[in-house]
Amino acid sequence: MSLQVYFYKTESGNEPVREWLKSLAIIDKKIIGEDIMTVQFGWPIGMPLVRHLKNGLWEVRSNISDKRISRVIFFLLNNRIILVDGFIKKTQNTPKQNLELSLERKNKFQLMEKK
Repeated sequence: MSLQVYFYKTESGNEPVREWLKSLAIIDKKIIGEDIMTVQFGWPIGMPLVRHLKNGLWEVRSNISDKRISRVIFFLLNNRIILVDGFIKKTQNTPKQNLELSLERKNKFQLMEKK
């Protein structure tokens, strides 16, 4: 079974993860896109590609060019992957601000779904 992939959309219509991806080099977009596609068609997947964070949040862990590491945070809802945040990792742990933002976006999305 494959999952549908959706970009989280803000109230103003922005798609933060799509916009972040557009800012990356073509090779990095390709790597991250392939990793997300692996999750889409292979779920459930564990380490090293996917790691559970907390509160129903997961991260796609991609090794991109110049030995950098990217993360795309997502959650699952009704056979859908909702991409809520993307960033280049600079520290050992996932930054608290990215976790908080991702959880806030998840909660907003779920509220909108109930309406």
